[in-house]
Amino acid sequence: MKFSNTLIYWYLQNNRELPWRKTKNPYFVWLSEIMLQQTRVAQGMAYYLKFTDKFPTVFDLAKAEESRVLKMWQGLGYYSRARNLHYTAKQVAKELNGQFPATYKELLKLKGIGDYTASAIASICFNEPNAVVDGNVYRVLSRYFGIKTPINSSAGIKEFKTLAQTLIDTAQSGTYNQAIMDFGALHCKPQNPLCETCPLADSCVALEKKLIKELPVKEKKIKVRNRYFNFLVIKTEDETTILSQRKGKGIWQGLYQFPLIEGTESINKNELIASKEFVNLFPNETTISLFNKKEIVHKLSHQHLHTQFWIVETKFASKATIKWSEIEKYPVPVLIANFLEVYQPKSN
Repeated sequence: MKFSNTLIYWYLQNNRELPWRKTKNPYFVWLSEIMLQQTRVAQGMAYYLKFTDKFPTVFDLAKAEESRVLKMWQGLGYYSRARNLHYTAKQVAKELNGQFPATYKELLKLKGIGDYTASAIASICFNEPNAVVDGNVYRVLSRYFGIKTPINSSAGIKEFKTLAQTLIDTAQSGTYNQAIMDFGALHCKPQNPLCETCPLADSCVALEKKLIKELPVKEKKIKVRNRYFNFLVIKTEDETTILSQRKGKGIWQGLYQFPLIEGTESINKNELIASKEFVNLFPNETTISLFNKKEIVHKLSHQHLHTQFWIVETKFASKATIKWSEIEKYPVPVLIANFLEVYQPKSN
């Protein structure tokens, strides 16, 4: 109990003032937990406030168009979170009359909710003693107990979850879970942890054995794949362009993009114009120029996108149905959003 009591005492003195901590409404807690997956609190805060303002209830979110949800999510990345968020909102609104399940097991049945999110909602909103295990928790536990099992291995996931469950304060499980997460985020940080003022310093294995920098252990990452993207930014005489929605599975599913020609390596203007895709798209005369003189490398978890934006001016293109004046309405990947922030099409 010393471990949990120490963390809770630390938390009561040092916890962050966050809007979702002022409520036990599962809708708001769920929203915050989904947004903060793979996202820092500082970045996620603005999105949380925007979502709760536009969608104050799960019914409001359920009624929204998916494209609007994706547009509001733009910039947070990992767009499957937004699609799952919208799907689950509709499920809760229509099938459960707006009431989120009150147990860990039932919460797991909702799309996009895994062990971590189900544990967080169940403990914070319903005081069900289920321990959360996220990146912060892995770090605190691996250092304090000196555990070298890789945290991204199946054995490690099981070991840390079992350990975390034995440590939770069953009387105040929500407070304990938030305490250990905040402690990892603010005190037992990945780089430069505050060991000199740590309330657990006298019994921390990593500190005693000088393993702070070595823990937690992660298995080697999957090899990064390099891809070469050429986006065709079309501008017709009547100020229209082409945006198409990505279908099928993928990180950008449901988002819009300019026509894309993908190659096995970077290509120049002559190679682009000679490609079959370009010829099929532009049978008429065009003027083409490279917008970014230096290749943009957009880094995702398992792939690097080497990107060039080509400005293609033409009198007419049959598929160019979107007006440039309305382009900001469409949800696009952050890679294209960043381009649109700096590109200003000249009026004819």
